Amino acid sequence: MGGHSHWATIKRYKGAQDVKRGKVFTRIIREIAIAARTGGDPDSNPRLRLSIAKAKEANMPGDTIKKAIQRGTGELPGVAYEEYALEGYGPGGTAVLLEITSDNRNRTVAEIRNLFTKNHGNMAEAGAVAWQFHKKGLLTIDKGKADEDQLLTLALEAGAEDVKVSDKTFEVICGTHEFEAVKKALADAKIETTLAEVTFIPQNTIRLEEKAAEQMLKLMEAMDEHDDVQKVHANFDISEEVMEKVAAAAAG
Repeated sequence: MGGHSHWATIKRYKGAQDVKRGKVFTRIIREIAIAARTGGDPDSNPRLRLSIAKAKEANMPGDTIKKAIQRGTGELPGVAYEEYALEGYGPGGTAVLLEITSDNRNRTVAEIRNLFTKNHGNMAEAGAVAWQFHKKGLLTIDKGKADEDQLLTLALEAGAEDVKVSDKTFEVICGTHEFEAVKKALADAKIETTLAEVTFIPQNTIRLEEKAAEQMLKLMEAMDEHDDVQKVHANFDISEEVMEKVAAAAAG
C-alpha cells in the first residue's frame, strides 16, 4: 500500500472513521474560495469546477457552495486564506508533502513542526522533498468493479497515462489536464471509483516494516486531523501483511 494514493484506503482498512463531515466541508469551502479567486464561473475555471464537483459529492448545500464562491471572488467578506506547501521527513526517512490553507502562516508552521517532532519526523526546508512528487490525476477502482481489459482500453483512450494493478485495486493515472475527461469516461461506462482526485504521486516509495509503519500512520493521522492541512502526501509503502499486524495491534 503506497502513501501516495492509499491513505483513504488505509483509514478504512484500520477501521478508522473518516474525517467528520464538518471538517470535510471546511476543507472544501476553503478550496472553493481559493479556486474562485481566479474567476467565479466554473465553466471557464477547471479548478473551481472540480471543487464544486467534490462539494456536491459530499452533499454540500448549494447555498454553502455559492457563498464560498462569493467569498473567493470578493463579493462577500471572508477570511483571507493563504495557500502553500510544507515539507518534512517521517519515520524511515519517508518524504511528507502537505498542502496547506491557512490564515496565519506562523501559527500553522509552528503547529506542523510540533506534529512532526512528536511523531518521529522533522520539518524540512521548502523544496527538500517536493521534487520527489509529481502532480497527477488519480482514480482508484476496486477490482470487482471493472474488467481489466475494458478499463485499460477505456482509460487510455480517454487520455490516461497508465493503469496500475494491485491485489485489490486498479489505479488509473493521468495528467491534471486529462483528469476530467478520464473521470467522465469512467462514469459514462458506469465504472465506480473509490477515489478520484488530483494529487501528488511520488516517483519512488520506501517500504516500512511494523514499527515504522505504525509510527508513519500515527503521523499521517495527526497531520490529517489538523484544520489547516488540506491534503497530506507521503512516499511510504506498507505491505498487506504489515498492515494486518498494525491494524490488529491498534484494535487490541
